[in-house]
Amino acid sequence: MTELVYQHDSYLRELEATVLKTLPNKLILDKTIFHPKSGGVDNDTGWVVLKGLEIPVVNVYYDKDSGLLIHELEKGVDAPVGVKVWLKLNWNRRYRLMRLHTAAHILSAIMYRDYNALITGGNISEEYGYDDYSMEVFDREAFLKAVEKANEIVKQALEVRIYWLPREDALKIPGVVKLAAKMPPSVDRLRIVEIPGVDVQADGGPHVRNTLEIGEIVLLRIENKGKNKKRIYFTVQP
Repeated sequence: MTELVYQHDSYLRELEATVLKTLPNKLILDKTIFHPKSGGVDNDTGWVVLKGLEIPVVNVYYDKDSGLLIHELEKGVDAPVGVKVWLKLNWNRRYRLMRLHTAAHILSAIMYRDYNALITGGNISEEYGYDDYSMEVFDREAFLKAVEKANEIVKQALEVRIYWLPREDALKIPGVVKLAAKMPPSVDRLRIVEIPGVDVQADGGPHVRNTLEIGEIVLLRIENKGKNKKRIYFTVQP
């Protein structure tokens, strides 16, 4: 198993890792700072440095068959098992994803609190995020108000806390899961992301440390995608 170092420190930009297995243009490492595409958040990119060469990391994902975390490279490398490599994040991309991800948590907390709406789908890319909510009626005003309230919370400069709880204890927290059709992974301890007084969610992805880092949440558009699927597109500035 690959240790997910970014879950403990999302601001770590470089890290030494050891190769556990090499496949054609793919590496499996003992630990990583690269977040794979998961939890509705796009994967990180960056570079693997080996023998003085920087090889771009173009994708990071979990292999469906083996469950292994794959670092897909732009080209193949001679990296035998046990060799040390240096990992470097594309920090600008990562930080955008972090800001958008934390913004999404604030929006989902407001939608859950005010409208009892759960997330039925969504994704966060470097440019923008979108989420689908389980609302029967298409209420444009509800989304406008949610963004306005979210920006008020952002300006309060609230700490974003990361900690782990036993699964049984975590699932007792009201609203700790805001996905309509998906539960957290079956592990003994769940990673919790808390914005005090605003939101508590089980979540495995990178986040900012303080809401003020998000900047301004900007509503891009709202769409009615059908029954129980009302979509909001948003981004952050600057």
